[in-house]
Amino acid sequence: MTMSEELLAFDREHLWHPYTSMTDPTPTRLVTGASGSRISIDGVGEVVDGMASWWSAIHGYRHPALDEAVRHQLDRMSHVMFGGLTHEPAVRVARRLIDLTPAGLGRVFLADSGSVSVEVAMKMALQYQRGAGRPERTRFLTVRGGYHGDTFDCMSVSDPDDGMHAMWSGALPEQVFGARPPRSDGDVDAWAAGFHALAAEHADRIAGLVVEPLLQGAGGMHPYPAECLRVFRDVADEHGLVLVFDEIATGFGRTGTLFAAEAAGVTPDVLCVGKALTGGYMTMAATLCTAEVGRGLSTSDSGVLMHGPTFMGNPLACAVALASLDLLATGDWVDDVRRINTGLQELHEIDAVDVRVLGAVGVVQLDHEVDREAATEAALAQGVWLRPFRDLIYTMPPYVCTDEDLSAICAGIKAAAETG
Repeated sequence: MTMSEELLAFDREHLWHPYTSMTDPTPTRLVTGASGSRISIDGVGEVVDGMASWWSAIHGYRHPALDEAVRHQLDRMSHVMFGGLTHEPAVRVARRLIDLTPAGLGRVFLADSGSVSVEVAMKMALQYQRGAGRPERTRFLTVRGGYHGDTFDCMSVSDPDDGMHAMWSGALPEQVFGARPPRSDGDVDAWAAGFHALAAEHADRIAGLVVEPLLQGAGGMHPYPAECLRVFRDVADEHGLVLVFDEIATGFGRTGTLFAAEAAGVTPDVLCVGKALTGGYMTMAATLCTAEVGRGLSTSDSGVLMHGPTFMGNPLACAVALASLDLLATGDWVDDVRRINTGLQELHEIDAVDVRVLGAVGVVQLDHEVDREAATEAALAQGVWLRPFRDLIYTMPPYVCTDEDLSAICAGIKAAAETG
């Protein structure tokens, strides 16, 4: 047995992968290296990563600036507790986030991961309402089709019926779900009227409104009009709700603006970012809020925000996040995302139920559940790594993809659609 075979055999026997069975796991492939927009898979060779490591590696792999940031920080310290202590990388990354995000979000909580940042946002909303003398407001308003992470409160605001967490019905807090926002050709006014009515009906028990702006990600890759974000803002203002935008997937340029909130000129009360924050190098996220939310929750029972991860503000993660944000600050990503958007228009040639392209996101929806293994093999044969789910074959590639890479991605999606 070769070393590769031994590693894969042990992996199959002992390691869980995301959303896989331990008794009947789906095949995994051994990655031996990565550079730029490509990963090297044992037995396959070098392929374009059409997923950017689940949408996070926007600058590609082994980027010199990000590599150097990690090396430099290692020479100083890799970690120190954030309780009672601080350090330059944390201060600098917080300052940069405040500068880049919509105006008014001046308080920063450095979290471990995207789902943790949403958990923190929900705690902020609950504590804010307690501080405002409304402790009975313990539920959240959201829309169907959403996905906000795999921890418990995050699961509760993800789609309860068609989402990945339907099996937890009865074990999760029961939230208030409005209709999914319409597509660009839908009746926004009718949807808005229904959403306003639902909010009014339940307002006295709702603490906050949690949504993915402009694009719902793992819940179905569903884009919707920017004007819906103004509806969310109006509803939150009318009923005293804390408006939370989960930009884990959409933040840092993915939909064509640096943050999806900018598409409608809307500022939430709380903003969650992650994934691309460190350029895909390390796990880290952040929850930003307004000074008003910060003051409000500080008047709640505890007087403090009740969360504090062990690796909060990890210096290595902060240092590489700062380097990633520096790259974004050059503005080069704007042309890259436009170029990717143009290249992905080729997907419209595929015979499918629906094809949608937004920013650097391309989605092909089939009329049946994708045979993921067959589709994956078909894409690999075209030199592309994809990870289809449900009836969707999609790509959210690194911004550094070349035109050649984009052609390969489109060919891979086409092959996957025809096979899967």
